[in-house]
Amino acid sequence: MLTKQEIRSQATKKEILSAAAQLFNTKGFASVTMREIAKVAGCSHTTIYIYFKDKEALLHQLSMPPLEEIKTQMEHISLQLDLSPEEKLKMISLDFIQFCLLHRNIYATFIGEQASRVDIEVSDNEINTMRISLFKLLEQSLQHCLVIKGNDELLLMYTRIYFYTLHGIVSLYTRSDESLESMIERLLPTFEESIEVLLIGFKERLKGAN
Repeated sequence: MLTKQEIRSQATKKEILSAAAQLFNTKGFASVTMREIAKVAGCSHTTIYIYFKDKEALLHQLSMPPLEEIKTQMEHISLQLDLSPEEKLKMISLDFIQFCLLHRNIYATFIGEQASRVDIEVSDNEINTMRISLFKLLEQSLQHCLVIKGNDELLLMYTRIYFYTLHGIVSLYTRSDESLESMIERLLPTFEESIEVLLIGFKERLKGAN
């Protein structure tokens, strides 16, 4: 059983993370100070350093658990033997969209804050490494659908276009107050059709290139 001090400590840490998420979303990561986070969290600016050494540590704590979860989900789908390449891509894409809408209040921070290019091979930042992994999973799924060579520049170009489209879909609804369940029920046919149209377009372009 947790002691009262441990319970208070957990509550303080949770308040700090909530305050950081709120401020990163409204003001942008670069503009927020640790003092501002402490003020919103209702603690002193010295207390916050007991739990987090800097803003980067806060960003890491906020971002990594959900990013690891969506990566695991996408990897699981990609390994399913009873699904066609198109079914895998569609499921991976819809999972990604749902993930972003679930975390819509801080989605931009998860995906874009201090981000490096997603098409590079390695990064010295753990969050960026995770973002690169998500991009690679989409790239591999798209490759299986389009049967493009792994080193083909077209594959990278099409994956970028696909990635941008997913972000475009999400960005339309990040400020919506509609519940995730209602949004998915209402917009799922549109999401699925968007993916299908992109695939048709890519395949037609590839026919013309061959």
